[in-house]
Amino acid sequence: MSDKFSFIREDVANLKDAGLFITLRIMDSAADAWMVVDGKKVLNFCTNNYLGLANHPRMKEAAQRAIEEWGVGPAAVRSIAGTQELHVELERRLAVFKGVEDALYVQSGFCANQAAIAPLVGRNRTTGEQDVIFSDRLNHASIIDGARLSGAKIAVYEHCDAGDAERVIKENLPKFRRGLLVTDGVFSMDGDVAPLDELYEVAEKYGVMTMVDDAHGEGVLGGGKGIVHHFGLQGKFDVEIGTLSKAFGVVGGVIAGRKVVVDYLRQKARPFLFSSAGTPADTAACLAAVDLLEESAELVEKLWANTEYFKKGMAELGFDTGRTETPIVPVMLGEAPLAKEFSRQLFENGVFAMALGFPTVPRGLARIRVMNTAAHSQEDLDTGLAAFEKVGRELGVV
Repeated sequence: MSDKFSFIREDVANLKDAGLFITLRIMDSAADAWMVVDGKKVLNFCTNNYLGLANHPRMKEAAQRAIEEWGVGPAAVRSIAGTQELHVELERRLAVFKGVEDALYVQSGFCANQAAIAPLVGRNRTTGEQDVIFSDRLNHASIIDGARLSGAKIAVYEHCDAGDAERVIKENLPKFRRGLLVTDGVFSMDGDVAPLDELYEVAEKYGVMTMVDDAHGEGVLGGGKGIVHHFGLQGKFDVEIGTLSKAFGVVGGVIAGRKVVVDYLRQKARPFLFSSAGTPADTAACLAAVDLLEESAELVEKLWANTEYFKKGMAELGFDTGRTETPIVPVMLGEAPLAKEFSRQLFENGVFAMALGFPTVPRGLARIRVMNTAAHSQEDLDTGLAAFEKVGRELGVV
């Protein structure tokens, strides 16, 4: 009898031969500056815990109180019996924090993109009318998948190029019913920032809806309020997508923006309508994160101070860190096998920094991605720099 899974075995063998097979490391402690990973205490340069909130005492206290009062889960979707007062309060607080009219809390940032895109643009199966999405070439997988699920035409413009976005809009928009321009705010693999002000002007010029995924900008840019505040565009962008799993340190997603849009998504967004609501513990912890960000900019300032210190040290050592403008520091190495070996040797030297290769990044652009956080001390960063120098010299990278 033939092996019906032979295609899987062949594909896995090819991944291993190319150095692209993913091996999961196991976290044996909470996300923090130092963690126990696969039984070894290591300096953590991997998580998106920008502000160090994932293991913050106030966050844990808020989650514990919520469990005592609300239980461990809502046991329903939001539209039936799953909307708790905690959810409504978080949406209200996030809208105020971001300076928008309304916000919708969903299960994750990935879900948020799938929830928001399809109701706004798509294809009418009866009439055949179709909409068009104008998407940055390096947009995150969650945007790409959300766009594909919508059924709308996807027109790609060159990375962070507002001029090319205008060209693509002019070429495509007249052929379609309506358009949506969507971009990441901070691009997670390179750490560069979208020219949001220029993109907004182009979209407004042609009457195109605007949407930005601010997953890596919230808690980081704009004094912690995100990329829209960074560019002074608060209240102007139609849709802001956020995640509560990075700088906020918890889990969940948010769709924020104009009330007419958010109200519509409450009626149409499938992840909101057909998947259970966020847990009380997660929701309460997210509220605690908003409290901390509104009370003080200290953690945001420390994050940026650590970022500048680490970047300066890596430049002095001779590493190529690409075009980053944020706490994301890609250490460009080229081929995936070299990046994996570099990561392995870093781990042996007490530093946890994973290699990223195809399909996460294009072939030939494999890298180690360092995620700076406010939880790190300068001594931690010096430890990391020393390890990078040692491994870099041993492997002939610097």
